[in-house]
Amino acid sequence: MALKYHRILLKLSGEALAGEKGFGLDYSVITKICESIRDCAKLGAQIAIVVGGGNFWRGRSSGAMDRTRADHIGMLGTTMNALAVADVLEELGMDVRVQTAIAMQEVAEPYIRNRAVRHLEKGRIVIFGCGTGNPFFSTDTASSLRAAEIEADVIFKATMVDGIYDKDPHKFDDAVKFDELTFSDVLAKGLQVMDSTAASMCKDNDISILVFNLNDPNNIVRAAQGDKVGTIVTA
Repeated sequence: MALKYHRILLKLSGEALAGEKGFGLDYSVITKICESIRDCAKLGAQIAIVVGGGNFWRGRSSGAMDRTRADHIGMLGTTMNALAVADVLEELGMDVRVQTAIAMQEVAEPYIRNRAVRHLEKGRIVIFGCGTGNPFFSTDTASSLRAAEIEADVIFKATMVDGIYDKDPHKFDDAVKFDELTFSDVLAKGLQVMDSTAASMCKDNDISILVFNLNDPNNIVRAAQGDKVGTIVTA
């Protein structure tokens, strides 16, 4: 089946990589996710990945610690996740490059936009670590920034929920799921899709976001092919 999206920015949360353990890395879960990413790439999709770090550390819940330092610790957590995902993808036979927004040349390439695009054009999967490289910005904002820079067709936000609801479906039985939204809707309704900085950046750069459930990793392939999964947010 033909692809609907050819250059995809996939946002993976750190929690997704931890599986049911809730902390650290669950390689059986990561392998299933990476198998779907591999299948998507073999269909011809160019895939870049932004990883979160919540399975190791969350800066905003670090208590009395200085926020800048706490966010820097979180960036290191995203790098650990990026290396873990790269390792599994390479075991599956994929050509992968890790780029970090904070220089750590013994571990990964520095983020250089033109080099990242070149990797994608050569069929390599590129994984971005360290968020934007700046404190006070989430990895959601990093996703929208990198998507704009590499001219991605779409952002896939793979979550633990099968789309966007008007309220938390885990807490409210009467939560209503949306099939389609605009970024204006998201901002006006205060929907917890991503932070307002990330949503505004996507709106300004006309980048759509598809939010879907990662409990079935094959949703990545289905989404790339244009199947109706999750909720689409457009400008």
